[in-house]
Amino acid sequence: MSPQQLGRGPLRPTGPGPEPASPDDDASRPVRFVGWLGGLGCAAAGYGVFQFLFQVLPDSLDGEAAKYLISSVSGLATALAAWLAAALVRARTAGPARPAAAPAPVAHPLPGPLPRVFASACDTLVDQVSVVDDPDRGRLTGWSHSLGESIPSRPTSVGTAYGLQAMLDLGMTDGRLGPGELVDTLWRLRLPGGGWSARSQGALARPEVTALVLGALARAGVSPERLAPEADRCTAAFTRELDRPGRESTHVLTTVLRGLLRAAPRSDALPALREALVDGALSDPGRDRLRCWGYRLDPPYGPPSPLHTAQAVVALERAGRVLGESAAVRAAREDGVRWLLSCPDAPHHACLDLENLREEVRRPRPDDPARHEVLNVRHFTASWIVRALLSRGALEVARQDGLEDTWRELVDGAVAAVWAGQQDGIWCWGRGDSTELRRPMWMTYQGLSALRTYAVWTYHPDGTTAE
Repeated sequence: MSPQQLGRGPLRPTGPGPEPASPDDDASRPVRFVGWLGGLGCAAAGYGVFQFLFQVLPDSLDGEAAKYLISSVSGLATALAAWLAAALVRARTAGPARPAAAPAPVAHPLPGPLPRVFASACDTLVDQVSVVDDPDRGRLTGWSHSLGESIPSRPTSVGTAYGLQAMLDLGMTDGRLGPGELVDTLWRLRLPGGGWSARSQGALARPEVTALVLGALARAGVSPERLAPEADRCTAAFTRELDRPGRESTHVLTTVLRGLLRAAPRSDALPALREALVDGALSDPGRDRLRCWGYRLDPPYGPPSPLHTAQAVVALERAGRVLGESAAVRAAREDGVRWLLSCPDAPHHACLDLENLREEVRRPRPDDPARHEVLNVRHFTASWIVRALLSRGALEVARQDGLEDTWRELVDGAVAAVWAGQQDGIWCWGRGDSTELRRPMWMTYQGLSALRTYAVWTYHPDGTTAE
């Protein structure tokens, strides 16, 4: 989506155009000429007149003395006139300057399509919220994993957490749906032993879902004291001994890190999780041996992945704001940004780096370790690229390396890809006759979040754009 579609100008403010000609320009030309003549020097002007007259005066004048006299007087008179003219020009120049004309008022642009998209998304989410009276958990208000499921659909932890964050981004100002109802539902969906899990994961809490829910609750204003016990249970279960597949997954670890940075920013587990993420980077010989990330943090890492590199950059950027940043961590994050900026494909609104991905997170089942629980994960890659490149640290890297134009091109391309996936503010996964869930809540939240972030970055109150 171009900046013009958002009702604003390009990402970089354009240079000032030529100033309009002043109506006094023609009248000022003689003044400029006299000033130029005075600038030659009074003596030079006088000497020139003396030489000219001495050569052209007729020999009939009485001798050389007369010619010298006439030429000298004329030269002195010319020098005096030039001096007086130059003094006049200097006096006029030193006088009070005319006040500059007031700048023309900037016309406020008409609303672009983004407000309509946000309003449509809000209407759809409110219209399709599910309210179910559960005999064990009470009244549940929220969303299932995907919009358009069979009615009535039962709210799930994942769908309601993403829906809550989407509604917080949209404002929830009209009273049709309050955040308190969604917060209460998420607490009611908590598992008996604590924590949360996805619908396909059964009754055992999983750290990536628990961290997702805790992050949404923290955004909604739930107190840190209430969140702390759940955050402690999440980190206690997220160890190599208890959840090796999760600790080796870039997606799972970055999800846990982002959620806990919101819900438990003083957790002792955060530095170790960030260190594991940095240690899991790999070097890509295809892009100047820059560090990036694959889908795994331990060998075999898998191929370098734009999606997982963007997830790592976003997580490290947030961790740096909360925890501070060492030189080694900063170098890894900046390498990830440079790797994203080195995309060799074009055009960037449809390049290979923006392809959506699928992956599986396989864990042994707690009731039968010989069998595996499989979590199918789909990734909206373009939205992650937007979030990574619009981080403050990414722009700093682009400026340091002289790659601002490349940065803008990649951001605009990724935003265009995000915009193309929505219809009335709702995003769809895939096309065709597939029977899979096609309007997942997480995709709509990520699409809205990416567009909102881009709009904030490009907005400037005078009609230009922010750097």
